[in-house]
Order: sequence, then C-alpha cells, then structure tokens
Amino acid sequence: MKLATFKIRESGRETIGVFQNGSYLDIVALSGGAVPASMPEVLRGGAGALQQVADVAAAADGSEHAYTEDEVELQVPVRPGKIIHTSCNFDAHLDELTTWKAPEWQEHGWGDFHFEHPTGFLEAPSCGVGSGATIEIPRFTKQLDYEIEVAIVIGTTCKNVTVEEAMDKVVGLMIFNDVSARDIQAREHANNVILLGKSFDGSCPLGPWLVTLDELDDPNDLEMKMYLNGELRQDSSTKNTHYNIAELVSWWSHMTLEPGDVITTGSPPGVISGMKDPQWMKSGDVMECRVQGLGNLVTRVA
Repeated sequence: MKLATFKIRESGRETIGVFQNGSYLDIVALSGGAVPASMPEVLRGGAGALQQVADVAAAADGSEHAYTEDEVELQVPVRPGKIIHTSCNFDAHLDELTTWKAPEWQEHGWGDFHFEHPTGFLEAPSCGVGSGATIEIPRFTKQLDYEIEVAIVIGTTCKNVTVEEAMDKVVGLMIFNDVSARDIQAREHANNVILLGKSFDGSCPLGPWLVTLDELDDPNDLEMKMYLNGELRQDSSTKNTHYNIAELVSWWSHMTLEPGDVITTGSPPGVISGMKDPQWMKSGDVMECRVQGLGNLVTRVA
C-alpha cells in the first residue's frame, strides 16, 4: 500500500488514506471512523490495523471519499517519534566529503571516518514537511543544500534485533530529503556536535507516501535520483550503501525503536557542497527526489 496523511483542501480536515489508482482515498471516512485518523496509531495497531486499511481500500469503488492530487495537501505520511540519521553510509559520498575545499570543512578528519558500525545523529521530527511543501531559507544560513535519502519506517516496538530479524520490524519506506545548512553544519562539526544545521523548520521533507514493503521487490536495490530545477544532481541506488537496511535497523535497535520511527540510509554523492563552484539554493528553486517504487518528493524553496 501507499499510505498517506493529507489535508482535504475544501474542508481543511486532516485524515489518513491510501493512494490508489491515481486518487487519495479517505480511509477514515470510508471506514465510518473505524480506522483512526492518525498514522502512528494505525502502525501501533500492528498487522491487524494495516489489514483493516487494506480491506477498506480494496472495497472502495473510487467514487466516494476519493480525491485528486490537487484536492489534497500532503503531510508527512507518518510523523516520527524520532529521526535517526545515518552519516556517510554511501562510500562515494564520504569520498566526496574529503574533497570539499571550503575552509570550515578542512579540519574535520573525514579521511579518518570509521565503519566499525553505523554512526549518525538525531534530527527533530518537528522539522518534517510533506511533498509539495514550500520551505523558507533560514535567516542564519547562506549555504542551503540537499541530500536525497531513503527513510526506513519502523512498524513495531523492538530492541536489540538481529540482522535476520530486522526486516520484520520495518513497515515500509519513504523518500527523505535531508535539506542542510552547510555553513552552520560545518561550524557545529568543528565543535563535535550537530543540531541546527540539520534540524531547522522544513529541513526534513518526507513522503509522498509510506510504501509498505510488500510493494517493493528489493528495498536494497532502488534507484535514487535527485533533481534541482529539472537538472539531475544525484544518481545512485540503495545497493550502494555501506550498511544495508537490515544492518541499519539492527544496529540502531540498541535503543528502543517504536512504530513510526525513521532511520535514514544516508545520501549518495552529488550535493552542492561537493561542487567546484557551489551555487547554493535560492528562492524559487525546486527540488525533486525520485526513488524507484516510492514516488516523487517535491519541495520548493522560498
């Protein structure tokens, strides 16, 4: 299923639904309120709740409580309790980092980055926005950048899971655009911390849908393409990650993971910061992240 959270423009009501046959089905209305209007609550209901959503969608005839893309405003498909961002999980992106010439990046020792296990940081869930959103350039940055990633969504509470068990804990995947304030990020790195450079309002576009695993042939081999104003900037695949999805879930489950939590795959190379003459994002720019089987995540800059 392609699960979505959306606001119906005409009424302003927020609901959850399924994207099916080109329409957004209001599953809450179609079920007579039997399905809760909160995606985290649905996920906490486990396989039974997801099956109920699937049954309601299968019974829909497409004429009632069905909305076109123009009639809805997409929200984050599921608001995470926490976003665990995996750093430098594409070897080619780490190679790219070591070439960054800006002075504020020179002394971070990227060449000493280790892969004994995944490393990363937390991002603020409040920074999430849905596909189609317009985000404002924060007043504190002059270096706005993008990073296409895949968001792994946890479906059940778990801790200390093995690699073999890990995929059973994943409900599905979303596209994630890690919008970054590079100048702020660099200064934070210099102090061995990271926060505002990655967690400002609008810095975490997620969506357009939460696609359940049963719709994906191989989550570890999905094409990833990032376009800025129609120009292809990043072009890779989840097969190029250092740690695959199961390995990431297993490692990060050393902390308790809960339904709706997000783990990111990290980004491939091709970001603005790696360019010889970086032209940072500006008002009017349009980012489009496309991942095979997961749809298109569109974000505008203002």
